[in-house]
Amino acid sequence: MAAKGESYYPAFPPSIKPHISSGLSFPEACAHHVTNTFHSSKVYIIVSNSISKTENFTRLQDALGHKIVGVRKGIKPHTPWDDIVEIALANNVSSLDDLAKLTPEAKTKGLKAPQLPVINIPTSLSGGEYSTIAGGTDTRSNHKALFTHSDMGADLIILDPSLSISTPERIWLSTGIRAVDHCVEGLCSLFKSDPEADKGFAKGLELLVPSLLITKNDWNNEDARLKEMLGVVESMKGMSVGIPMGGSHGIGHQLGPLGVGHGETSCIMLPAILKYNFKYGDEEVQKPQQKVLKLLWAEAPVAELLKKRGLTKEKSDAGDVVGAVISELGMPRTLKDIGVGRDKLDALAENCLKDPWLKTNPVPLTKKEQVLEVLEMVVGDEKSNL
Repeated sequence: MAAKGESYYPAFPPSIKPHISSGLSFPEACAHHVTNTFHSSKVYIIVSNSISKTENFTRLQDALGHKIVGVRKGIKPHTPWDDIVEIALANNVSSLDDLAKLTPEAKTKGLKAPQLPVINIPTSLSGGEYSTIAGGTDTRSNHKALFTHSDMGADLIILDPSLSISTPERIWLSTGIRAVDHCVEGLCSLFKSDPEADKGFAKGLELLVPSLLITKNDWNNEDARLKEMLGVVESMKGMSVGIPMGGSHGIGHQLGPLGVGHGETSCIMLPAILKYNFKYGDEEVQKPQQKVLKLLWAEAPVAELLKKRGLTKEKSDAGDVVGAVISELGMPRTLKDIGVGRDKLDALAENCLKDPWLKTNPVPLTKKEQVLEVLEMVVGDEKSNL
């Protein structure tokens, strides 16, 4: 039930889950829906350590009052098995989203529909709150496993761009590239089960990339931030109907347990995967990359940036263009940038081969040698070739 002054609608109709709320402050929206939509008297909150120390969290606690029955502060990145607990409300970035999604499933025999409603108030752009896929990490092997169930995910997602201003720049912009990764790998996927999916991926790119460039130079611009948040919704529409991602996502899943942030994996891997696929793919693989190029060159702020960096429509490929945007945002481009050395490549490649999205890459990555070739492009030392 919508409150006065609120936009409230399903993200992926005809599915009723999740609903999106915007137009209200996050404490007001949360309190309204806890009472009037979910008719709940008890709320359990999970929040990052950093946000738990802010005035924003105090405002949320004041709005929910006596209904709060517990607070979980912080979780290790990439959702270690031991951190899966019972939860009702998630606030912050992807590891918390995964925990919120995995928790009702972990407590329910036979994977029946979760009985705990989940409200998510995102402060990043990774989009995990919209997904029915969650990841958990086996800390013994550093392998991150994926889980999915049609009823996993948030019931309500509250968008408040003012809240995100306190998010560190590196997290906000890198997770924005994570959302761009959803769009690009979605557009390039050869597994199209829904003809409408590409419309969402394309709209997501149009909203995300120019707005991220604006945010980089105008940090408090809430209009750009809201467009980015709505771009995330568009980026997840195709994923909501099961469009599989490719090698950037698959390799990124296994970089995570090595200490690489969710968004940083996309900053490093997406340009390399695009170049690898274009090099080894046939016309069916190469054609969607031309669509990505056309969409990005059509956005004036993006075209201006690309020309400034010496790129032309005639000679640049999708890997060049996406890489230029990432560099302009000041995000990491190599494994060296985030402290992953050559000594990790062999075990990393082995773990990557277990990820289902390597097989759905436009050029399927089924051999260790293929994965190592991609990783070699982004090592960042004198031997790498990106």
